[in-house]
Amino acid sequence: MSDQILLKLGGSVITEKDRTETLDGPTLRSVTEAIGTHYSSSDDLIIVHGGGSFGHHHADNHGVTTTSGSSDYRAAMDIHGAMKTLNTFVLDRLHDQSIPAVPVHPFSVASRSADGSLDYPVTHIQRLLDEGFVPVTHGDVVAHENQGVTILSGDEIIAHFGRALEPDRIGLCSTVPGVLDEEDVVIDQITAYESVSSVLGDSSATDVSGGMAAKVKELLSLGHESYIFDPSSIDQFFSAGHPGTRIVSENFK
Repeated sequence: MSDQILLKLGGSVITEKDRTETLDGPTLRSVTEAIGTHYSSSDDLIIVHGGGSFGHHHADNHGVTTTSGSSDYRAAMDIHGAMKTLNTFVLDRLHDQSIPAVPVHPFSVASRSADGSLDYPVTHIQRLLDEGFVPVTHGDVVAHENQGVTILSGDEIIAHFGRALEPDRIGLCSTVPGVLDEEDVVIDQITAYESVSSVLGDSSATDVSGGMAAKVKELLSLGHESYIFDPSSIDQFFSAGHPGTRIVSENFK
């Protein structure tokens, strides 16, 4: 029986987040090489990547966030176009590792209702997995009832897929080795947001999706264990180890 692995590559990992539309080529290559080392055609692998300097700066320029939308087609095209470009870079590096990666663009398949609830069908994702592909999706703009388009973050996609698909492993690869406490020491495990709220702040670079605080909140909502770690721990993640910070709600069995 194959394992289903859900992995997010943070935008700050694969791009230079403080420079508009600038790829961090060496890190992206090292990360995809690590994935290639562990990838097996018998596994179901889903990759989600963030926006980094490709998506977030355009979203910020147009005033589009996860809750504040725009009906200007130019805003939608600028943000989505940048994310498609970044997605192509990610796909190319995965193809270099002979990983059968294919794109799934949320703008074409996902939407939000007026109350903000997300409709992102997973039947398409599951069919791609069943046919031997590795779906690679990403943060994007999505149609939002009465608001034009708003941002769908990669973290929200991870949480949505985590609930709908119930993967065996969930990991978020970030620029930090885990969630850090006041002394910059990795917190081994988080079971409640209140226990770490005082040390979680917004990202220092432009990020319209909420930084580390949003990541922890989304992962705690799963009722499933997940991990936050940096690129040096990808091997440990794929080997079913305990990389970085383990995030798990108190009622997880």
